[in-house]
Amino acid sequence: MSPYAASKLACEALGHVYHHIYGLDVAMLRFFTVYGPRQRPDLAIHKFTKLVDAGKPIPVFGDGSTARDHTFITDILDGILACTKKEFGFEVFNLGESQTIRLDQLISLIESALGKKAGIDRQPLQPGDVPITFADISKAQRMLGYQPQVKAEKGIPLFVDWFRKNRH
Repeated sequence: MSPYAASKLACEALGHVYHHIYGLDVAMLRFFTVYGPRQRPDLAIHKFTKLVDAGKPIPVFGDGSTARDHTFITDILDGILACTKKEFGFEVFNLGESQTIRLDQLISLIESALGKKAGIDRQPLQPGDVPITFADISKAQRMLGYQPQVKAEKGIPLFVDWFRKNRH
């Protein structure tokens, strides 16, 4: 029940139409909370890392129990490349880590990687936000050989290392 989700579903419907009308092979890829080097600065991991590093509080919507399927960029790239090696007709693939991490756990990983404690600015939940996202990657595993390799416990320190080298 979110405009963001509805826009993604509409795009997939267009891909399906183009496949049937024009015979195009279309692989629609659903990315689950991608992060890593060069991540947009307005997205959570980059934003939180920058704020904690600067000693500023993090805006946390809700009690920290929301959970996301954070996926490191190299795992997403592996999935994209696998799609270029086969023809599917029309298929939709979930590309994610396939494990969730709670927001409070994510913040803890960022704190640990930075060696700094986060200040928390509690905010009410945002309308339309969902409590959990989770990628069922079984189809991508079966048809693409997709196997994510980078868990958040490894990926967050990799991101923080990149952040430290590129913060200015």
